[in-house]
Amino acid sequence: MAKKERTIMLIDMQSFYASVEKAKMPQYKNKPLAVAGDPARRSGIILAACPLAKAKGVSTAEPLWQSLQKCPELIIVRPHMQEYIEVSTQIMSIIEEFTDLVEPYSIDELFCDVTGSLHLFGNDPIDLARQIQDKIYNETGVYARAGISTNKVMSKLCCDMIAKKIEGGVFFLRKEELHQHIGDKPIRDMWGIGSRMEKHLWKMGVRTIKQLANTPLSKLRSKWGVNGEVIWRVANGLDDSPVTINTHSVQKDIGNGMTLPRDYTEQWEIDVLIQDICTEVCRRARKKGLMGSVVTMSLSGADFDHPTGFSRQVKLPDPTNITVDVCKIAKQIFRQHWDGQPVRRVGISLSNLSNAETYQMSLFDDQEQKRAIDKVMDDIKDRYGDIAILRASSITSAGQAIDRSNKIGGHYR
Repeated sequence: MAKKERTIMLIDMQSFYASVEKAKMPQYKNKPLAVAGDPARRSGIILAACPLAKAKGVSTAEPLWQSLQKCPELIIVRPHMQEYIEVSTQIMSIIEEFTDLVEPYSIDELFCDVTGSLHLFGNDPIDLARQIQDKIYNETGVYARAGISTNKVMSKLCCDMIAKKIEGGVFFLRKEELHQHIGDKPIRDMWGIGSRMEKHLWKMGVRTIKQLANTPLSKLRSKWGVNGEVIWRVANGLDDSPVTINTHSVQKDIGNGMTLPRDYTEQWEIDVLIQDICTEVCRRARKKGLMGSVVTMSLSGADFDHPTGFSRQVKLPDPTNITVDVCKIAKQIFRQHWDGQPVRRVGISLSNLSNAETYQMSLFDDQEQKRAIDKVMDDIKDRYGDIAILRASSITSAGQAIDRSNKIGGHYR
């Protein structure tokens, strides 16, 4: 018996951050609004712009000052990440009223498989998408779009390239109609194609999605390996992966990165930053009951036109989540590879994770004492807050721990 064709939706929230802000401030309903970081800091870029702002030329990721030149009446709202997370969770709960198979793709996008529940809501996928769309809007004030097809790749292409651009925001894309609707679109518009890949494909004479789909797979695979096959499969709308609950439950690493409010040029400043980041990374690892045996440190320079920096990792003899040990290794990597140029961003992570209960005990070191110190600090922070106890260096001009305690994902709560 032939396998039943799936019905998969990609639900996307329009200008999500800006929509959440407008929903709670109805006085701005008919005004151009954008969510942006602090203009006085390096984070002064547009994170989201409502359709009215976009109509004035405001675009995501551009500097705030450029947006204000285009649209002087633009209303600027600082991001509130905790609220966005809560609304995203609420939207997921709404979609779960229509199907149990819901997979978050990002904070404002979710895949859902309605194959098994479609008959409960009228058996019409477009009508069901509109029911979901209406319920999300009525309960959150956020307008959703829906791409519908037979697999995740097709529904994503449908949403990004068709549903987002039409009135009503809902479209059903059948497999046999893929290239009829998007085949002539430029490859840069396709999910998974960045500017560098676009340049390489142009050199091969590949300009459109249909041309990419018709390129011999062997040619793409020999040039880019697995990545070549991935973009070929996307261009052909091929995807067998299921919509999976808790897709991100298996954690491969624990890390944090920080873009700095100013250029750091002194070694001591970067040492303070390394200490702050390692403290945060190791505390998170301990909370999850994990240790890592690989420490990775990456550093980016401040000059965008002449990029500098590095990314290096060190394999440890034994896994750890002890702050002073990870910090020591990260500082060693930094001292060995820093070229002395101004620093814009620092990232540190622990990977090759294992269960902390299986750690290797040694009779000849002070691991237990270090663990005891970390536990005391964790307990104090859990009870009184992240900045209840800090190293003295963290309150110097280089320290970022206090500022980061008020943020989620680099943005204010």
